[in-house]
Amino acid sequence: MSLLLKDRVWSMEAPTAKRGVYPLHGFKLGLYRLPITVDEPTDIQSIHDGLKKTFEMDAYADRIYMTYRWTEKSMPDEDAPGYEEVELSVTVEIVTGEVVDIIYQIFPIEKFGDPQWVKDYRKKADYFAKMMIDTALRNTVMGDKMIEALKKREKIGDKEGYERLLELTPLAKIVPNAKPKPKPVAKSGGPAAPIEEEIEVPDGAKPGPIDIEFKSHTKTSKPYAVEGHTIKTWGRKGEDNQVMGVWGEFVSVDYDICVADGACIDACPVDVYEWFDTPGNAASDKKPLMSKEPDCIFCLACEGVCPPQAIKIFEQKS
Repeated sequence: MSLLLKDRVWSMEAPTAKRGVYPLHGFKLGLYRLPITVDEPTDIQSIHDGLKKTFEMDAYADRIYMTYRWTEKSMPDEDAPGYEEVELSVTVEIVTGEVVDIIYQIFPIEKFGDPQWVKDYRKKADYFAKMMIDTALRNTVMGDKMIEALKKREKIGDKEGYERLLELTPLAKIVPNAKPKPKPVAKSGGPAAPIEEEIEVPDGAKPGPIDIEFKSHTKTSKPYAVEGHTIKTWGRKGEDNQVMGVWGEFVSVDYDICVADGACIDACPVDVYEWFDTPGNAASDKKPLMSKEPDCIFCLACEGVCPPQAIKIFEQKS
């Protein structure tokens, strides 16, 4: 968990180090032990399956592996002389059992071919690792177990336990349907209660989440004017909506991910968004336009409820 890991990240002096039974080789590692038990095969499988649309997942025996990959570009213009790009990654290991150990390590940049032009590699890898940990804990059965542990340890109620979990996982992404659904229960011999269907990503749509570093490596494109405001865009190609890119400077939505479920419009307390038509886009033929972007109060409600994680709010410092 990102806050609890804050004081549990070690810089290693030697190229090889060991923590308990875990051989960890690398520049930097994080280790945290959760006071919960995850030893049922069904729980392990549910964690793996619940996050496989968000991260690259793998499992072996009692261990679950989550990998996040991202691409760095040496310059915005892909056609410019000297242009380079490299795919980087960081992996988090969840060791299940009577207690749960969560481990990650950050390798030297040389592991990826020595692209010394990459800026803030270790900082980004550290952020993405903690984001994966927060996301796994917030969205899977581990979250329920952690709430119970917090309630028992701190002698608090359900609401306070949930609030503590939110406090401990500030980098978490919202992953719909990450927990196994309970079996429907029939009412007095009647038909079984329906189960909420999982949101499907349309064919041709870009999978989420939004690239939070898009401003650093995506070209700015033609802005979109609304009454009293001009919406900035990145990566927009033409006006046929086939490739819409990211719209909004600080209320940012990747329209090629957005499936127009409307959760952001319903969640926004100050009506930043309104629908506008986008025929020709693979993900959806309408989008939530941030027409009142300057009115945003940075509550993050829209970012938290977006099923495909197409939204990123960049709080403006006064």
